[in-house]
Amino acid sequence: MKTSKILGNVHSIETFGAFDGPGLRYVLFLQGCPLRCKFCHNRDTWSTQTNKLMSVEEVLEDYNKYRAFYKKGGLTVSGGEATLQLEFLTELFKEAKKQGIHTCLDTAAGTFRESRIEEFEELIKYTDLVLLDIKHIDNEQHKWLTGSENTNILKFAEFLSKRKIPTILRYVLLPTINSSETHLKQLRAYIDTLDNFVGIDILPYHKAGIYKWEKLGFEYELGHIDVPSQDLIDFAESILKKDYKYMKQGI
Repeated sequence: MKTSKILGNVHSIETFGAFDGPGLRYVLFLQGCPLRCKFCHNRDTWSTQTNKLMSVEEVLEDYNKYRAFYKKGGLTVSGGEATLQLEFLTELFKEAKKQGIHTCLDTAAGTFRESRIEEFEELIKYTDLVLLDIKHIDNEQHKWLTGSENTNILKFAEFLSKRKIPTILRYVLLPTINSSETHLKQLRAYIDTLDNFVGIDILPYHKAGIYKWEKLGFEYELGHIDVPSQDLIDFAESILKKDYKYMKQGI
C-alpha cells in the first residue's frame, strides 16, 4: 500500500463496536463537527483542534490487529462529523476497499453542498453503507436544534437515493421536540420518496452525555427533556417503520 500524506484528526477509536453498522466493527471517530446539536452526547468532538493525527496506513494497520473479529462487520467512520475531513475519509475508504473491508459512513451530512458533488461522488465509490442522521424534518426546528438548516442534509439523502447507496435512517427521538405525530408523518412522507433506505433506527434520547457538557463548562439546554417512554417509541416506530416499502433484512 502506498504511503498517504493525508492525516486524519482522530477523536477516539472503538475496536468492538456493535451499534454502528452490521456485525462487529472498528469505529473511527473523527474530531470536529459543524453542527451544534443541543442533545449531542459527544460534545467534546465539536472542536477542530488537533487531537490525535493518524495516517490512512496507521488506521488500517490498527484495524488489521482485530480483523479476525470483523468477518461479518467492517470499518465505520463517525464523528463529530466524518465528512468534515472528506479527503482523509475518501482515501481511507478507498484503501479499505482494496483490502476487502466493508465500509460504513455515519454522518449527519453537515458539510454536503451541491458545489462539492464531485468530492462526494468520489467518496461514495468506496462506501458500502451510510448511516444518515436526520435530526428534524422541520427546517426552522432543525435550525433551533442544531444551529443549521436541514436543506443540504435532505439534499444529501436525495443524492444517495439517486445513486442507490444503501442507507439506514437514524432518528434520535426527542420528546416534545421531534416526536409529534405531525413531524413523524412529515418525515415518513419524505423518506417514502427515497429509493435506497434499507433500515430505520429510532434512537431514544438519553442524558448520558450531559456530564461532558458540564466538564467542558457548557450549559446543557435540554436537561428538562425526559427520555422517551416505550409507548412513545412504539408510536414513532408505527409511523416511521410500518409497511415501509424498502425495508430489507440482512444488510
